Amino acid sequence: MIELKQLSKFFISGGAEVRALDNINLVVPEGSVFGVIGSSGAGKSTLIRCVNLLERPSSGSVLIDGSDLTKLSEKALRKTRYNMGMIFQNFNLLSSRTVFRNIALPLELAGYTKNDINAEVMSLLELTGLQEKKNSYPMQLSGGQKQRVAIGRALASKPRILLCDEVTSALDPQTTASILTLLKDINRRFNITILMITHEMDAVKLICDRVGILSNGKLIEENSVEAFFMSPKTELAKEFVRSAIHEKPVADIQSRFQKSPAPSARPVVRITFVGQPVVEPLITQAARNYDVDFVILQADIETVGGKPMGFLMVEIVGDELASGQVLAFLQEHAKVEVLGYVN
Repeated sequence: MIELKQLSKFFISGGAEVRALDNINLVVPEGSVFGVIGSSGAGKSTLIRCVNLLERPSSGSVLIDGSDLTKLSEKALRKTRYNMGMIFQNFNLLSSRTVFRNIALPLELAGYTKNDINAEVMSLLELTGLQEKKNSYPMQLSGGQKQRVAIGRALASKPRILLCDEVTSALDPQTTASILTLLKDINRRFNITILMITHEMDAVKLICDRVGILSNGKLIEENSVEAFFMSPKTELAKEFVRSAIHEKPVADIQSRFQKSPAPSARPVVRITFVGQPVVEPLITQAARNYDVDFVILQADIETVGGKPMGFLMVEIVGDELASGQVLAFLQEHAKVEVLGYVN
């Protein structure tokens, strides 16, 4: 388990103090995949580098399985770091070494025998799907293959924790999906705790169990990934969710869309549901009971945290009283948010 207590990191820039991290309190449960998202400059990379003390915090504690890394001797810290693999955006492979020898490097440094190194590396090549590339050099690999080498190297020491810093940001969507699938498989197969820094909501949506948002060095929201998508609390969280489900008012109502109600304006709402889609009979019942019509503007089903989650944007057409009644009815049976109004 990773636990950050009142963690802060200050830098001096131009004679002024800059707070890269400000009083962060965070728990990453053992065996979970935890995503930290935020805009550029929010403090994400500083956070992950503080977890293994590549950046030493200005104040606060970093606890790994109850042991405070900030209080360890250099020798004890090196031993703890050996159980924490790290994967970077830019791969950081040694160009003069083959795939096999890049993955073998941590084992060589740890003094493993040649036979043990060979057995372990061959196992990791199979896990990462790189058996046929074992004698290739980094310059001969695609970006996705390079990241698989980096993952294999990070796993060579059999870590309990993987720290992933923007590991898919330089990859195309198809390769990103394959790398995320590999990381989730590693998490499930070996019960490895993964802390992932990303600005990509698709990564959070596909493999994370929990998610936190950093903004200006502060942790402003944290929840299970399902609850995060169902009920984002901060405006930044809502923006991230909207981007993940590609939500925006459709073109034919864009010019008429407004945030505040007006006389005869019709509400536009988002209905969110998890699991089997029950929203269709719900809308049918609401239309029949309250004499309103629904105009479907957008519909989508995404996989969030391994579960199907549906998003439906509708315009409610009816008089003001009926629209209010149908909103109350829907809110009793589903997660409903009024996005705005159209005339």
